[in-house]
Amino acid sequence: MKLAIGNDHAAVEMKLQIMEFLQARGIEVINVGNDDPHDRQDDYPIYGYRVGRLVADGEADLGICICGTGVGISLAANKVKGIRACVCSEPYTAQLSRRHNNTNVLCFGARVIGIELAKMIVAEWLDAEFEGERHQRRIDMIRKIEETGTLD
Repeated sequence: MKLAIGNDHAAVEMKLQIMEFLQARGIEVINVGNDDPHDRQDDYPIYGYRVGRLVADGEADLGICICGTGVGISLAANKVKGIRACVCSEPYTAQLSRRHNNTNVLCFGARVIGIELAKMIVAEWLDAEFEGERHQRRIDMIRKIEETGTLD
């Protein structure tokens, strides 16, 4: 599995620890984030877009985005066609986001959760499998909104 990871200055340390966690699980990591915690001129939309683009283009299977809260970077990732990014601050939502929504980008906030909780969230998200069936119908509806701007 290949996973893209991106972050802004608020999440450099957490990103590095998550990368180690992923690599220990045998996952290849593509780092497209900021590596300088002192660079406060970086813009999280850049990193959300980079992760989203790699996933949407099939260069990465999944993605993780981390900023201060996870919200801004998730908004940017979700603007890339085909991306279903979610912000998770606990493991259960992460698990259900994969099982029911087939999310392909996980987002969280380095200023919101600690590293051990982040690892639990990532593990639950990675280990969950999409259930399909009625959930696929709903994803198809989301895709229609994305492509046409309507459900009609």
